[in-house]
Amino acid sequence: MDSVAIDRFEASRGRLASLAYRLLGSAADAEDAVQDTFLRWQAADRERIDVPEAWLTKVVTNLCLDRLRSAQARHERAVGDWLPEPLLEGDPMLGPADTFEQRESVSLAVLTLMERLSPVERAAYVLREAFAYRHAEIAGILDITESASQQHVHRARRRVTAERRGGDEVDPASARRIVEEFLAAATSGRTERLVALLTDDATMVSDGAGLAKRLLRYNTRERIAAYVRAGFKPTPAKRRLAGGSPAIHLALVNGSPAALAVVDDRVVGAVWFEVSDGKVASLCGIAAAARLERINEAWRQHEPEAPVISAW
Repeated sequence: MDSVAIDRFEASRGRLASLAYRLLGSAADAEDAVQDTFLRWQAADRERIDVPEAWLTKVVTNLCLDRLRSAQARHERAVGDWLPEPLLEGDPMLGPADTFEQRESVSLAVLTLMERLSPVERAAYVLREAFAYRHAEIAGILDITESASQQHVHRARRRVTAERRGGDEVDPASARRIVEEFLAAATSGRTERLVALLTDDATMVSDGAGLAKRLLRYNTRERIAAYVRAGFKPTPAKRRLAGGSPAIHLALVNGSPAALAVVDDRVVGAVWFEVSDGKVASLCGIAAAARLERINEAWRQHEPEAPVISAW
């Protein structure tokens, strides 16, 4: 392959990776899809391709759709027993973030909600909301009619909006203050304060420190507060599992405030928060090492602020 063809692909790589991540919710799977797209670009008769960017977008989108439709993916994502892979602020795979719709489309809450859409609805929604493709362009990418594209986007937008908690963009500084207060209550053992900082319909999902076979779910303020209080209570067993005494750092993950447990410059656990109306509306905790690989790569190149808890 000549250098011009390679340069043309590389110019699109970041956009393709961002699109694939939104469709698959996994950085590793997104990288695989982009690499497969490169192999197809390498083998293609490029002289017959009028608009390379459109061709590459169509290929990566359909490779992602194949993955979403595969038996393995359906099994892994069955009954909501799946979490998206978190990305640290500044990760280029997060892609465009100029508009509220673009930022929302890569939030962990919306990535999770999109699991309930059909693969085609998900693709149409992402192409429209995050990348501002026209319906005629989406129709060409997905091999559907323009009318079908409009219908898929409408249904997806309606479902995501109906199930989205809050819905309005939250000021990051305000969200951070609420999370700091929540963490202070969690580490001090003030369970009643934790309850007060949760919305009435708050929810929590956790992978059980990476040990649970199925996701753990809590949907009452009292149960969430009890779980959080127990989770933030340090014990020798927890420190052994973490590989030491973690420092707790605040960071932005997929646009949401998050608490990261860090041991020897290695992120061993993450809890991200969705804030609505001045309270915590949902929490999601993940410690499975395989889902933290990308965030660890970014963390090692990151200049973190001082931890909010220096030694847990």
